[in-house]
Amino acid sequence: MNSSATTPVSRGAAVWSLVGLVLLTVNLRAAITGIAPVLGELRDVFGLSGAEVGVLTTLPVLCLGAFAGVAPVVARRLGTETAIAGSLVMITVGIVLRVVQSPVSLFVGTVLAGAGIAMGNVLMPAVIKRAFPSRVGSLTGLAMMLMAASGAVAAGLAVPLDEAGGWRLALAVWAVPSLVAVLVWGPLALRGRRAPAEPVAAPRGEGSLLRSPTAWYVAVFMGLTSLMFYVLMSWLPEIMQDAGYAPAAAGMMVSAMMIVGIPLGFVVPVFAARLRDQRPVIVAVAVTMVVGLVGLLLVPSAGWAWVLILGVGTGSAFPLAYTLLSLRSPSPSVAAGLSGMAQTGGYLLAAAGPLAVGVLHDATGGWNVPIVLLLALVVPEIVFGLLAARPGFVRPARPATRTAVAALEPARTR
Repeated sequence: MNSSATTPVSRGAAVWSLVGLVLLTVNLRAAITGIAPVLGELRDVFGLSGAEVGVLTTLPVLCLGAFAGVAPVVARRLGTETAIAGSLVMITVGIVLRVVQSPVSLFVGTVLAGAGIAMGNVLMPAVIKRAFPSRVGSLTGLAMMLMAASGAVAAGLAVPLDEAGGWRLALAVWAVPSLVAVLVWGPLALRGRRAPAEPVAAPRGEGSLLRSPTAWYVAVFMGLTSLMFYVLMSWLPEIMQDAGYAPAAAGMMVSAMMIVGIPLGFVVPVFAARLRDQRPVIVAVAVTMVVGLVGLLLVPSAGWAWVLILGVGTGSAFPLAYTLLSLRSPSPSVAAGLSGMAQTGGYLLAAAGPLAVGVLHDATGGWNVPIVLLLALVVPEIVFGLLAARPGFVRPARPATRTAVAALEPARTR
């Protein structure tokens, strides 16, 4: 590990960074999940067409991919803390813009909040790697658990808040925690600018992660795990209703799948970080997904059992992929670069998944073919997962010296 890139911080600074990390993570899902339960009212208030509603629901995931690659560049130029503070400002302003009764403001605010969340997603592993290099597993687990819990809370409170104070309250309330996070990260940003320069992304001349096979393995694995999650989140209610379940029960199944993932978001990163080789965890996750999907295909009447099993699979896969961003990185700079690369491709792939499954359903008139497609995608997921989970680090490869570096460090550089 590059020790210079993981300089220890003082106890007081570590506590402040931990508070900042917690506040960052609780703001990385609520602005997305809190809008879906009130879409019907937003459609009526803003006069949106069905296509516009579809765009509104797809925009956040597209933003997570489209803006992920920007984060390492901004952080390299302004500093990690400043970039995170800026991302939280974007989330806050985006949330506020959405309560202005204008379709343009609604869409612009959604893009702005999505862009801020994308930057926070990418830079979080770099913060953990630099400030808490010996606690990667536990703090990644804490972050994943808080992200899942805040997303579930935002979705669960949306309708009660709407009934209590209208759609504006349901959307605007999430600007409060993001503003609090801005007030914490502001001092961190000032401290970071006074500290010696510590880049979070390697300059272009030092090489590119695009030439690292393992970086691609991690990116594809993250993309496939994200695709599985967003497809199930989007279409599981329809699948279960067509299997004979009432709409309310089908909706509860999605909630149950998310709830199952909350404790796993903490347990899986902690467990995986203690292992030198994470391949057994990859296999276990893949087996769980296969069992859940095969059950859904062959015995849909036992839907609750398969939904809970799929909750274990999806609730374990994404935290595992996120943990690999840190475990495969020798320094915060590489962690930020790898995170940006993996999340750019991963979320763009994930955004295409629900659309592709919907088109396939319309073309075939049922859910068997889409479920078989998801089963087929488990194969590349486990292949790339096994390759990504092998012990070692990724490093930005230099075109002129890649062969020499590989010869000098065959066991640690891929």
